[in-house]
Amino acid sequence: MSAHEHKAADWTSYKMKMDRPHEVLEPLDREIATVGGGLAALRAAGVLASTEYDLDRFLVFRKAVAELFEIPWTAITPRMQRLIWAVNAIRRPPVMIAAGVFCGNTFISNAGSAVGPGAVYAARALVGLEIKPKEAERAERNVRKIDPTGVARVLAEDAVEFCARWKDSIDLLYLDADGDKGRGKGIYLEITEKSWDKMAPGSLLLAHNSINAADAMKDYLSFVRDGKNCRASVNMYLDGEGLEVSIK
Repeated sequence: MSAHEHKAADWTSYKMKMDRPHEVLEPLDREIATVGGGLAALRAAGVLASTEYDLDRFLVFRKAVAELFEIPWTAITPRMQRLIWAVNAIRRPPVMIAAGVFCGNTFISNAGSAVGPGAVYAARALVGLEIKPKEAERAERNVRKIDPTGVARVLAEDAVEFCARWKDSIDLLYLDADGDKGRGKGIYLEITEKSWDKMAPGSLLLAHNSINAADAMKDYLSFVRDGKNCRASVNMYLDGEGLEVSIK
């Protein structure tokens, strides 16, 4: 297994204001090209089989989120939103679980390729987990505006406990949770360990904050970058937060 890094040339200067989630930060063609370079790196590493996704359907999705979601703040930049949506649109996981979804913006960035305006495939189960009940309620309200079917849903659950008892497969696991008792992003590894026996070879893991929380994530990053566990893992430097994308 090989661990890789992919760095956009301007990743250190590309910044957003967290209370302005829909602000345009660069020309659309530059955003598309930058994310496209990241997808090409994932394909080269063997994480993705293709870089092709529907650019127009993504914009339909983005418009719906901007119009319908209540987002008090977010660290998901437009580039990261596109990357996460594209990875899901390319991989098309039947079952996706997202741990730590706050108001639901990160969750729908994953789930939005399968439900609601802009969907490009049908999934079996899309589950967002948020441990704070009030935030989970808001996230669920947001998601219902996008997906009336209920295929995508947000639950007020502890991700470690939920993944431990989950009986179905997990084809894509998205990690953005914060653990208590000082664990912070260190909880990623515990969630992964509880999910591991449900993840078949070829399953994907997406871990947000792989740059700015790398110290807290060090045990998780060591795990996914170990060839005994994952075939490939790429740290995506598209912005200052980062996303580690790994394939089991």
